[in-house]
Amino acid sequence: MGRGFSLVPGGRGINYTGMLTRSIVFSSVLFIFLATTGMTIAAIIVPNWLSYDSVVGHGKHTSHIHKQLGLHKQCSNAASISPSPSHHHSSENNIHCTPYPRYSDCHAEDRYFCSMWRSVGFLMSFAVVLEGMTIAAFVVLILGGKQKREQGWGFMATMAALAALVQAVGMGIVIYLRDNDDKFSVPGWYLDKSWEMCTASWTLQVLVAIAITLAALCLPSEGGYELIPDSIQQEEEP
Repeated sequence: MGRGFSLVPGGRGINYTGMLTRSIVFSSVLFIFLATTGMTIAAIIVPNWLSYDSVVGHGKHTSHIHKQLGLHKQCSNAASISPSPSHHHSSENNIHCTPYPRYSDCHAEDRYFCSMWRSVGFLMSFAVVLEGMTIAAFVVLILGGKQKREQGWGFMATMAALAALVQAVGMGIVIYLRDNDDKFSVPGWYLDKSWEMCTASWTLQVLVAIAITLAALCLPSEGGYELIPDSIQQEEEP
């Protein structure tokens, strides 16, 4: 009888050519990883890691104070608040941003905070570098053929996991500072959109690393040319 179809890699059958192959899985998770990279970059650019909201004044003189702290900028609407009763509702749209942290912000007891905050910025930038390397690995493995996918998936999964780890450390530092630094001792500070984007990014990257590993270990070998075993080759020789 003819050779049968086998789902087992390395078996005596036709290689697996089903709907779910490693190339399909890798291509699918690449789009997810591209989205996570976009979120990482947005988290760096958008100055909204920690925010503060407070209402001051009484009656007609009530004003809403809003502050935002980013990795490289701090923003506030405090300059737009007017004591006039006709302008007592301060708008969050009138936000003025300045570079942060500046040299003047990092004196005496603030040096520790500045050092930690700049470390978060470095970690996030380093994560983008790792993500770029991971994307390059994705492209090489997807376009490089079956052999590259079967041999190079470990590097790709490791890079994705490492990028996630770096972001998770940065996220943890921000939580630690929010909970322990005197700058945030006044009630009203909360984790905001940039922190959420960072969290979503590294969480999805962990799932990407897991998906790559499962695809490599659980899916059978993809279709392609096989080496003919010596015993069969000898039988077919005249």
